[in-house]
Amino acid sequence: MASTLLTRTPATAGNRNKWTWSSWIKRSNIGSSNSLFGVYYSSGAYQDNLYFQSNGKLDWFIWNNNAYAGRIITDALFRDVSAWYHIVCVYDNTLATATDRMKVYVNGVRETSLNNVTNPVQNSTLSNVNTTNPFKIGDDGNGNNDFDGSMAHVHFIDGLAYQASTFGETDSLTGIWKPITSPSVTYGTNGFFLKFASSGSMGTDSSGNSNNFTVNGNLTQTQDTPSNVFATYNPLGNFFPADTFSNGNTTQTTNAGNYTYNISTLGASNGKYYCEIKNSTNNNNSIGIADRPSISTTNGLTGTTYGWAYVMSGQVYNNGSIVATYNTVTTNDIVGIALDLDNNKVYFSKNGTWQGSSDPSAGTGGISITAPASNRTGFYFFGSGDEATNSAVHNANFGNGYFGTTAVASAGTNASGIGIFEYDVPTGYTALSTKGLNL
Repeated sequence: MASTLLTRTPATAGNRNKWTWSSWIKRSNIGSSNSLFGVYYSSGAYQDNLYFQSNGKLDWFIWNNNAYAGRIITDALFRDVSAWYHIVCVYDNTLATATDRMKVYVNGVRETSLNNVTNPVQNSTLSNVNTTNPFKIGDDGNGNNDFDGSMAHVHFIDGLAYQASTFGETDSLTGIWKPITSPSVTYGTNGFFLKFASSGSMGTDSSGNSNNFTVNGNLTQTQDTPSNVFATYNPLGNFFPADTFSNGNTTQTTNAGNYTYNISTLGASNGKYYCEIKNSTNNNNSIGIADRPSISTTNGLTGTTYGWAYVMSGQVYNNGSIVATYNTVTTNDIVGIALDLDNNKVYFSKNGTWQGSSDPSAGTGGISITAPASNRTGFYFFGSGDEATNSAVHNANFGNGYFGTTAVASAGTNASGIGIFEYDVPTGYTALSTKGLNL
């Protein structure tokens, strides 16, 4: 959601002593400050802001008349780009215990290891939230520190202080914290619930209050949710020199003049998985799979021992040798990858046509690969890079239904029902996601 925000200006002020914020978020850009919400006015003299510092700490502050009226910063760092975090902020300055007036919960657990703490004055009206100034989601309130990532189930409660357990619960089977999709809450005058259910009206309030938000920029709906996390490119798995990533880490822009490669956040050692990567520039691209530790930092994916790369000129490389020759790949071609780790094969398609007369549904043709090495990671990952010439751009669809910010033209069939792809998913294959891994 970089360079995108949602805004609403309340017609009347709400309760400035007591309110609750709850949202599920998935980070993408972990190297800069990212704001979840903000209210700002009077030339910066007044501001409320909840944001991630560039180091990964969560910082929630109330700035009133050029001084902190309340502030807590977590000691914990939140830098996992493969995970959803559930963040709840509870503001209640009516309480007698000063340290309870600002509380932050992450995944159901209250953060108590804090620094730079400023406790709000009891019964003061110094929070700028619930004034008649613009409330902005994905921004610090002043057009800075745009949030880069995904959000789901954003709740704001005007006038009541709820706990994290109101909005989330522990799954009895997995032990993982999960959303309560329809929490029993009273939203209050300025309260709202954004569940982003419709791609055509992403700012619609589902609380019943009709406190709708205006979308500024390009807000993209995704299949990636707290209950089913899809793979993305992994900026922490970047190979020197670093590439850059955008659109929720689904767009890769490689570093010009160097061999680069980036892998997905999720990998697998068994099962059958499918993804699509659009070659968005006509440069020396490589698209394929790899066992992360073997990737060559001097020769890219084509020179990798446990890597198989389909390059622009049509060859498939493994460990510096050509193992297959297919059709050439040019600008805006979509390369499909079917990874069969039950039979140790990989298949490549170009714009929906499987190359080399192969058929992953039938298990015929394809390229034999080495079984995942247990003495390494034991996992193979999807990914892409370039081969040391110009900067390349790849847009990966791991099942979220988009190439960058452009939705698939017409979804293909998918028997597993997990993810949306441009072309038909081979029989027996699924998206690389938490649900897909558990099939």
